[in-house]
Amino acid sequence: MAQRLSTSLTNRTAHSRSKQPTRQGSWLVAATLLASFSYAGSGLRYAFATQRNFRIHVGVGLGVLGLALWLQVSLTALAILMLTVGAVMVMELVNTAIEAVVDLVVEQTYHDLARIAKDCAAGAVLISALVSVGVGLSLLGPPLWERVQSWGF
Repeated sequence: MAQRLSTSLTNRTAHSRSKQPTRQGSWLVAATLLASFSYAGSGLRYAFATQRNFRIHVGVGLGVLGLALWLQVSLTALAILMLTVGAVMVMELVNTAIEAVVDLVVEQTYHDLARIAKDCAAGAVLISALVSVGVGLSLLGPPLWERVQSWGF
């Protein structure tokens, strides 16, 4: 059984290599901390350039944090908002990574398990985004309402 699995993985790896160019050393651990940050930056640039929802989350997150600063919320509220915004962006990055790995494994053909993996990852992003709306409303709603009322509306 183990022999057959090993042979199957070796054949799949050889097959994948013959079809697509490989990045030399892409499987290696980064040699330096600077290289690790460089790879992380590449991932962020890729997500921002190719993932519409990531760009939306970044824009909304910056807007929420700007509103929090304008409303002069407490440092605790600001920290909670930063964590919440960060969590949504992290979930979007994880979703992007899962989609890429699934596409790699199924070689961009349809498979029910691939659909399930992608749908579940997207569902995780949706839940984090919905929860973040609740957090934002609970922390920003009252001071925003006070500000609006002070204008005489």
